[in-house]
Amino acid sequence: MTEPKLFALIDCNNFYVSCERVFDPKLEGRPVVVLSNNDGCVVSRSSEAKALGVKMGVPLYQINDLVKSAGIVTLSSNYALYGDLSARIMNILSGFSPHQEVYSIDECFLDFTGIPDRISRAREIRETIKQYAGVPVCVGIGATKTLAKLANYTAKSRSDCAGVFDFSGFNEEERDSIFATIKVGEIWGIGRKLAQKFEQMGINTVLQLKESSPESMRKHFSVVIERTVRELRGQSCLDMTEIASPRKQIVSSRSFGKNVFELSDLEQAVASYMSKAALKLRADRSLAGALEVSIRTNKFAEGRDQYSQTATVTLRTPTDDTMVLLKAANNALRQIYRSGYAYQKAAVSLIDLSNADERQLSLFQSEAVNTRSEKLMKLMDATNSAMGKGTLYLAAEGQNHSWQIKCNFKSPEYTTSWKGLAIAKAK
Repeated sequence: MTEPKLFALIDCNNFYVSCERVFDPKLEGRPVVVLSNNDGCVVSRSSEAKALGVKMGVPLYQINDLVKSAGIVTLSSNYALYGDLSARIMNILSGFSPHQEVYSIDECFLDFTGIPDRISRAREIRETIKQYAGVPVCVGIGATKTLAKLANYTAKSRSDCAGVFDFSGFNEEERDSIFATIKVGEIWGIGRKLAQKFEQMGINTVLQLKESSPESMRKHFSVVIERTVRELRGQSCLDMTEIASPRKQIVSSRSFGKNVFELSDLEQAVASYMSKAALKLRADRSLAGALEVSIRTNKFAEGRDQYSQTATVTLRTPTDDTMVLLKAANNALRQIYRSGYAYQKAAVSLIDLSNADERQLSLFQSEAVNTRSEKLMKLMDATNSAMGKGTLYLAAEGQNHSWQIKCNFKSPEYTTSWKGLAIAKAK
């Protein structure tokens, strides 16, 4: 007889804030927010900040008075730190199940099928991650992915759960009584706009959506919502995915810390973004057959002339060579650049991606040239990996990045940079 499926969803609590607290214990117990690029909006909040009414996504300028009066600590995003701690956590979690699906930087699914004492295993996960990574997590368990996500929400929102909740340990009547207390918008994949549409139909809670007709939901919305209803009923429609689907495109973009007017500054920014995109391309073992470059002004700036344009370049042969990609990107940038405008953002996109292991040379392309390119990119990537990001870079990226994003409250890169190593001082 086949064992019934069981999924566990492990989610880090207030992940960005928790990462900051690992290396700065003085932040424990204090209201803390982490800001988006250019220190614009709140993207992570401590429990103390949430209790003060700080909303996710609120612009910093709108809460400046609260920040001062309540002593809220504001921090710039430190993605190098968050990414490194995420990799460590996911590596630890891979030892708790033969099947793991990394869902996001702070979440993953584990296959819990056949595990006899699930609560004990979940508690062990929490203790291990806290001990070895310093980050608190919650664990939700259910017969479907949707139920596991909902169980994780329950584990976080109920103080009597101690960070672990298992829907598979309840009968249907008991589950329904819990479903009746949870708003429909808390279901995985149900965003704010969709929740509003459900509420207009009289569907306000998880229980009401569960009791709706799957066929009717498919007719009114999509097959995705039909699957959600079925998953709430305990019918697993979404299996574990251990190999991520290949990307269809790679985008690298940032808003500038201040307006950019000169082509030379835009060229530096595009070069920097292209280097980051090409690194991701090689990490994925992919090649780009085309690329796009776009620039735009600030559409919210009153009294300024507006301009936005995109150029697409099809490459002669697919490549992962940063220098080849950058040359094509610069040509595209010069086509669309117009002087006299205050540019706020630039972006590069690598598209028409293919598998690097299936690389085909053109009729006039030399194998020797291709080999030299591949060796040079491997050397650059290996050097930057061993010696630190930015040790080797293209001259086109420049050094004086006056356009760089604002990060006035950024913590050190404790785990990925020698300069960011924590310093211990004896009293």
